[in-house]
Amino acid sequence: MRQLLDPNTTYIDDSVVLGENCIIYPNVMIKGNTIIGDNTVIFMGSYIEDSIIGKDNIIYTSYVIKSVIGDGNTIGPYAHIRAGNNIANQNKIGSFVELKNNEIKNNVKIPHLSYVGDASIENHVNIGAGVKVANYDGKKKYRTLIRESVFVGCNSVLVAPVTLDSESYVAAGSVITENVPEHSLAIARQRQINKDL
Repeated sequence: MRQLLDPNTTYIDDSVVLGENCIIYPNVMIKGNTIIGDNTVIFMGSYIEDSIIGKDNIIYTSYVIKSVIGDGNTIGPYAHIRAGNNIANQNKIGSFVELKNNEIKNNVKIPHLSYVGDASIENHVNIGAGVKVANYDGKKKYRTLIRESVFVGCNSVLVAPVTLDSESYVAAGSVITENVPEHSLAIARQRQINKDL
């Protein structure tokens, strides 16, 4: 059974394939060669185009364009999944996150307010709030590799090309321009100085 809560405000192209037990909220647009797997819930205001979305996903008020999403993911609210993303299973892509041309494996958390472009992210990675992957130097785009079980602290910038090796940590507020070895903590920020006024 497929459930359109308000068919009068929902637009779904004839080319779209919907799985069983999907719930589509009002004011949703699904276009092109899109396939949506069983038991997926798409909340109001979402726009999906030319994408493959697996089963058991929840998409809260987000854009998904020309991407592949596996099973059991939570997307949004207000995420922008741009073209070229391949997101595997059991991931959280949260509020105001923008993704472009990434390979994301399993159990990755990018909860809020981040931009990640041209990156490969392995399993069990946590990306803190406000993290940016700087993938473009004005002439060429570069890739970032984040290996398993990496933790990136809030408001950090990863300047590609750079690799964060397994089980490494990036301290909040760091600007990372060199590779980070496994089992290490990278701190790349000016030490705080307090001066009398």
